[in-house]
Amino acid sequence: MAKLIVLSGPSGVGKDTLLQLLLQRVPGVVKCLTATTRAPREGERHGVDYLFLPEEEFERWIAEDKFLEYARYNQAYYGTPRHLAEEWLAKGVDVILKIEVQGGLQVRRRVPDAVLIFVQPPSMEALRQRLMARGTDTPEQIEHRLRIAEQEMQAMRYYDYLVTNDDLEQAVDLLRAIILAERARIVKE
Repeated sequence: MAKLIVLSGPSGVGKDTLLQLLLQRVPGVVKCLTATTRAPREGERHGVDYLFLPEEEFERWIAEDKFLEYARYNQAYYGTPRHLAEEWLAKGVDVILKIEVQGGLQVRRRVPDAVLIFVQPPSMEALRQRLMARGTDTPEQIEHRLRIAEQEMQAMRYYDYLVTNDDLEQAVDLLRAIILAERARIVKE
């Protein structure tokens, strides 16, 4: 039976890099497309990187219960369209949602058998260094992200697995092992 897998963790922890490598190494897994109201960044394409929706349409989808989860983050909505995840799952493909912690907790409530994986940095100082190295945020924005990260770390106890992204290869190997173990899990009636 295909699994719905949530991958969450603080901004800058390396979720995108981990997910990119994981998708190359584990067949039968896809990343579910996320809908957002934010403007596309350079090079991003509608239907490939995100579903870019006007805010009014996104809010209509909320009212019509078309999202597995959604959240407002940095003045924009983000959400997982229910139909996209369900289509992949119906085909027997494991679906990964790379989402914020608050979205992960929504999925936990709505889909109790979803597999939730929390990715943490080796330390808050390592996270600070990673955010600074990206060169995309001001010092004030970095401090704001670190405060959010501290709050998000408190939700880790609601997740099923913890991956520390200290060594990239080890972290990817652990994610792969989690997915393979979940595929072998015996479902008790």
